[in-house]
Amino acid sequence: MTMTETGSHLAAPPGYRWRWLGLAVVLCAEVMDLLDSTITTIAAPGIAHRLGGGTTFMQWLGAAYTLAFALGLITGGRLGDLYGRRRMYLLGAVGFTAASVACGLSTGPAMLIACRAAQGAFGAILIPQGLGLLKDMFGPKDQAKAFGAFGPVMGLSAVGGPILAGVLLGADLFGTGWRSIFLINLPIGLAGILGAVLFLPSVRPTRGQRLDPVGMLLVGAGLVALLYPLVQGRELGWPWWSFALLGLGAALLTVFAAHQVARSRAGRDPLVLPALFRRRSFTGGLILGVVFFTAVMGVTLAFALYLQLGLGYSALRASLASAPNALGIVAGSIVGGAVAGRLGRRVLHLGVLVIAVGLAALAGLLATVGAGLAWWHFAPALLVLGFGLGTVFAPLFTFVLGDVAGDHAGAGAGLLNAVQQVATATGTAVLGTLFFGLAGPRPDAADWTAALRTTIPVAIALLAVTFALVFLLPRHASDQG
Repeated sequence: MTMTETGSHLAAPPGYRWRWLGLAVVLCAEVMDLLDSTITTIAAPGIAHRLGGGTTFMQWLGAAYTLAFALGLITGGRLGDLYGRRRMYLLGAVGFTAASVACGLSTGPAMLIACRAAQGAFGAILIPQGLGLLKDMFGPKDQAKAFGAFGPVMGLSAVGGPILAGVLLGADLFGTGWRSIFLINLPIGLAGILGAVLFLPSVRPTRGQRLDPVGMLLVGAGLVALLYPLVQGRELGWPWWSFALLGLGAALLTVFAAHQVARSRAGRDPLVLPALFRRRSFTGGLILGVVFFTAVMGVTLAFALYLQLGLGYSALRASLASAPNALGIVAGSIVGGAVAGRLGRRVLHLGVLVIAVGLAALAGLLATVGAGLAWWHFAPALLVLGFGLGTVFAPLFTFVLGDVAGDHAGAGAGLLNAVQQVATATGTAVLGTLFFGLAGPRPDAADWTAALRTTIPVAIALLAVTFALVFLLPRHASDQG
């Protein structure tokens, strides 16, 4: 296999023979991650009953994964830059699969939480390699199409996780019960490992580079200090220390940024290259991503809670009711990926407007029909909402990572994933707290309906900010002026 040089990094040629099969391997990892970040939603009560855990245990089934994932994201991406993305993909896939099996074999709450944390840690090594590998395998013309494949996978996996959990729990395959939701990763993981060996390019740096251990410690501690109170704060009533941790997290990340600048000026390898932030597409895309994901993930959580708490849906039924949203994401991703090259940043404007229309339609539905809603009432608004989401996803990835040099693509992808994690947690905390506060202490269906109806305009306001932030981006992903 011949390689071409990109900066200080060797890359597979743009016409890499197995690039589309390689894309399927990358998406396999995304499926495992997204399924495991959502699949415990429906299974948590049953797992707690079987293993003897309480409500705190159920919260930590998700929190252990999220925090460990965030802790290692940027470092995981940088490991791929330094030691080869295929090698790190394989390490992450093997570790993630093994941790999934260990989850399925857990005998108590502590063991399961520890194994969930191990899943998150290996996921942090695995996931950032995907976007870097796409840059290695695809030339500029095909990158938008490759990034466009992420939207459908994200939508279907996010909705499909709870549905799959319900099916597996109901089927009780071979008497495995709840354990099957983790053991299902074994065949998926083995397929990803085999595919990586066969179809991913072996790409390595051209010069020796070193990790930045101080930077790793600072960014990891900073992200955990930010995310822990955002994940747990609402459940604990926002104690004083949660705000202290948020301040500490912001301070640690500020020190991390200064450390990266100093290290770069000294001619030493930083964890995140400060020069990346001089690129309008990268910096503007990250800022936009913070506001965008805060809005859409926050309101998505509020809607999911409304279906279960306000309308009395089970988690499985709520997931099925949200299926039109996933279908819209698939369609929007296909369209967004196809027109992004021609429309440039205007496709992001279009997507944000469509999302706002979908949310406005949902708010109007709540105002006119009220609490007497059936699942099919939501379908048109959710389809429009999903289409807008899909239209934004693919071009946003292209803008943020399209012009990042190959030897820093992993760190850039890790940073983008970290931004998504922080924004998702922020949206969940802020809009979730608003939603519960508006519902009141003893809410009925009408109270939950009114709470969601009032929360939606806040998300639309954040989308208006997102629309304005799109102007920070160059007209096209390849323009840096």
